[in-house]
Amino acid sequence: MKKLDITSIVQSRLDETQYFAEKHEKKQIVIHHTVSGPKAESVIRDWNQSKERVGTAFIIDGNGIIYQCFSSAHWAHHLGTHFPNNTALNKYSIAIEICNWGTLKEKGNRYYSAFKKEVPAEEVIDYGIAFRGSRFFQRYKKEQLASLKLLLDYLCDRYQIPNTYNSDMWEICPRAIKGEPGIFSHVSFRKDKSDCHPQLELIKILKSL
Repeated sequence: MKKLDITSIVQSRLDETQYFAEKHEKKQIVIHHTVSGPKAESVIRDWNQSKERVGTAFIIDGNGIIYQCFSSAHWAHHLGTHFPNNTALNKYSIAIEICNWGTLKEKGNRYYSAFKKEVPAEEVIDYGIAFRGSRFFQRYKKEQLASLKLLLDYLCDRYQIPNTYNSDMWEICPRAIKGEPGIFSHVSFRKDKSDCHPQLELIKILKSL
């Protein structure tokens, strides 16, 4: 089985004021997408300009390259829930972002992101019915999903996080909110989020862990 070569991870650290260099036990991994273009460095630059200490330990760019923003043992805000245990959930989870535009709007057989960026039709997935209020999404690329699998395998092994596929992760998930161990996504915690969307290839990756 192919394993992650940690030397291939690009170290692009957030400023020390942008995350909390406090070590915590890790129980969960939470997958997000950025709602941005394919460049991880652009996302990191934006995070460094905010004051909220929002960020994730890892970002997978459009080419499948993994960027690390801070130690996976440390933490930053990434969930933004209104639950009393929101801070604890952030502390005890490792967050991964996939560079992806997310939800798209169709206009005359062309597809646009929330920031009016046109996405080629071959990169669009049509769910037929709405998922979290949207029918069209940008696909996660095979290179990104391959890197995600390697990263999940590595993190689950290192922190002894269960890698069993959670089919309930695509809706509000009480187990996730309680802080139970496992792999989840942002939609598991918040009704107003659509990251990640349930692309079949992503589900296959999660089932193969």
